[in-house]
Order: sequence, then C-alpha cells, then structure tokens
Amino acid sequence: RGAKAMSMDYIRRTYGVLAKRGARVQFTDAVKAVQGTIVGSRGQYIRVRWDETGFTHTMHPDWMMVYLKTSNP
Repeated sequence: RGAKAMSMDYIRRTYGVLAKRGARVQFTDAVKAVQGTIVGSRGQYIRVRWDETGFTHTMHPDWMMVYLKTSNP
C-alpha cells in the first residue's frame, strides 16, 4: 500500500496520539503556543496548517504537541 496509506494509522499506533485529518493541535515552544489543524501526513510526521499564519508545516506527532479536544467526536 505504500507510505501514504499507512501514515495516519502508523502515527496513531506508534506514538499513541489521536492524529487524524481535521484534528486540532497546539504546539508549544519556549516562546509561545500556536494552534492549528492537521491536514495530512508525510511518512511518520503530521502536516499542520497553523491558524496564525495559514502556513503548513511538517511536525513530529508527539514533540511538544498537544491534541485538543473538540466538540466533534
């Protein structure tokens, strides 16, 4: 099936996170916290579109990343 087919499931199983397209996340570093939406994956990484800038970045799924609860199950 290739990397694309296995990515989100692999990320969930390997890192124990709730990664899925459309999920809301928050990344916090020493300076500030930013929120965004998961728009996809690349291999074992998630692709996040940040609210503040609209840019999409490839991020490690559990490094300084918090998966936010939403009203949609």
